[in-house]
Amino acid sequence: MVNMLNLDSVLDVLRPVQDPELRKSLVDLNMIRHVRIAEGRVSFTLVLTTPACPLRQFIVEECQKAVQTLPGVVDVTVDVTAETPQQKSLPDRTGISGVKNIIAISSGKGGVGKTTVAVNVAVALAHLGAKVGMIDADIYGPNVPTMLGLSDAKVTVQTSSQGEILEPAFNYGVKLVSMGFLIDKDQPVIWRGPMLNGIIRQFLYQVQWGDLDYLIVDMPPGTGDAQLTLTQAVPMAGAVIVTTPQTVALLDSRKGLKMFQQLGVPVLGIVENMSYFIPPDLPDRQYDIFGSGGGAKTAQELDVPLLGCVPLEISLREGGRSRLADCAGRTGICLC
Repeated sequence: MVNMLNLDSVLDVLRPVQDPELRKSLVDLNMIRHVRIAEGRVSFTLVLTTPACPLRQFIVEECQKAVQTLPGVVDVTVDVTAETPQQKSLPDRTGISGVKNIIAISSGKGGVGKTTVAVNVAVALAHLGAKVGMIDADIYGPNVPTMLGLSDAKVTVQTSSQGEILEPAFNYGVKLVSMGFLIDKDQPVIWRGPMLNGIIRQFLYQVQWGDLDYLIVDMPPGTGDAQLTLTQAVPMAGAVIVTTPQTVALLDSRKGLKMFQQLGVPVLGIVENMSYFIPPDLPDRQYDIFGSGGGAKTAQELDVPLLGCVPLEISLREGGRSRLADCAGRTGICLC
């Protein structure tokens, strides 16, 4: 019987359902597993490529609709799990045990909201179910602890056969290491390049990260020692460039983008911050305070995606006074 409810018929009706990004059949991609059928009740496991998939619910609903077209189906249950792909290793760069993907959030100049974007990306991924860690690689200006509500946190140091191992702080689903945990609040870091190189390598290799889907690295602005250390030490899944619409910010962002490309790191795209401002009391008005269209034009010229335009938002600035992560997932920028 052609329409008999069995494994083959279930896979046949699911075959036209595609992964929206890969544009290939879920069945052909081996994302449909463990099909079970009992008295008209069909259940199976949907294996996504990331627990933070934004189209998760859409894919589940498409699968359910497809299976429900089969005669005799009374219920469809979809168990969702994920297998985040491991970033490919490189012969001259040493990966971090248990860490699948390392992503740098960078900018050509300071003051464009790079750290704000990095924190929001990390917390949003964690909220979506991914295992996330974060390195505050802005050694001279470590602000991530404040934004994650960890200003008073202290990292513990354990001694092992491999030397000193740091236990990261944790909040909002994100593990964090930062120079801010190792110095006093008002203490400046007055270091030359070799010392900066050493602490970044310690943050990479001498931290109890455990298993992570994503390690987000908040880079300092520019194209200096920290960027070189990171890109030459570990294989990276990619970099995100943060800019504002201003000409000076765009000029510097182009240099930062080209640096990653020259060092063999994929550029995932550009985020334009402070794109516009909508007054809360005048929601029908929009002001392009720092100009408009710069991020889109730069992305087009350099043939990289424009990942998004983030507006100025007062509530996020207020949240940034103590802990920006309370506002994670919202659009906006911290001006403090």
